[in-house]
Amino acid sequence: MPELILASGSPYRRELLARLGLDFTVVSPDVDEHPEPAEDGAALSRRLALLKAGTVAARQPGAIVIGSDQVAECAGRQLGKPGTVERAVEQLGFCSGREVIFHTAVAVIGGQREQVRLVPTRVRMRNLSPETIERYIRKDRPLDCAGAMKSEALGIALTEAITSDDPTALVGLPLIALAEMLETAGLPILGGLAQVRPSQ
Repeated sequence: MPELILASGSPYRRELLARLGLDFTVVSPDVDEHPEPAEDGAALSRRLALLKAGTVAARQPGAIVIGSDQVAECAGRQLGKPGTVERAVEQLGFCSGREVIFHTAVAVIGGQREQVRLVPTRVRMRNLSPETIERYIRKDRPLDCAGAMKSEALGIALTEAITSDDPTALVGLPLIALAEMLETAGLPILGGLAQVRPSQ
């Protein structure tokens, strides 16, 4: 079986990929993640997922490499990882009462082909008071999360509704899409998923 590599330094993506029960190694791609002029969140996420996978794949021929990226976008503004409490407070204040779209892309390079999928998640935020925002940030410390929110933790309490085809996409790695892509790349999940015919 070819080596499986996750091209990411994210502990959240590492934990998600581990759910599939596959042996894999982690290699940080160290790429420039700045957007290009006029590049929207969806396009940026797809490009960076491919760039991360491609950067590591070039150094690891024969491996199957997974790259992923997530860009949060609200009212036309891209929201990166805040990094500081002050920026997290500002981001959540901006998103209060609005819809945030989390564009999550996953790319797989290997098996003599290149694949990329985009899985958007729409999150409708509650109206948040400054006190609520500060209390949340103090408890959850979402400074390394796009949009300053951990939906898998206390951040779920900041939302009114979440709409997505894949609940793992919001955390950072869409496993439904990824499982299909790995099968296509020649790395079967559970020895190959059975194709069940509908009953007559």
